[in-house]
Amino acid sequence: MKKSEIHFSIALDNDHIPEAISWRATDAGEEIHFAKAINISLWDRNKEGTMKIDLWTKDMPVDEMKYFFIDTIGSMAQTIQTATSDNVMADKMRALCKELMQYVEDSQKQ
Repeated sequence: MKKSEIHFSIALDNDHIPEAISWRATDAGEEIHFAKAINISLWDRNKEGTMKIDLWTKDMPVDEMKYFFIDTIGSMAQTIQTATSDNVMADKMRALCKELMQYVEDSQKQ
C-alpha cells in the first residue's frame, strides 16, 4: 500500500498568532509551499462529526479571506457532485458562491 503524507508548519509570533504557514507533501516533491491561510476539515469516524483547523497569517487581507471561503465552497460543490452525483446540493452551493461573490463585489464598491 502506498503512503502519502502532508506536513504543515506554522510559525507563530509571541502572541501565538500565525506569521507564516508552509506545507509540503510527499506526492508534490521536496519543494516547500507557502500559504496565507489553511482550512482543514476532518470527519472523525468515531465521533461522527467534523473536526476543523482554520488558520490565517497576519498578512491575509479581509477581502482575500472572503474569496478564500467562496473558493472553498465552490470546491466543495464540485467534490459533492463528483462523490455523490447530488447535482441539487452542488447547484445550491454554487448559487451561494454567486450570491457571496456579488456581496463581496458590492461591498468593495462602497
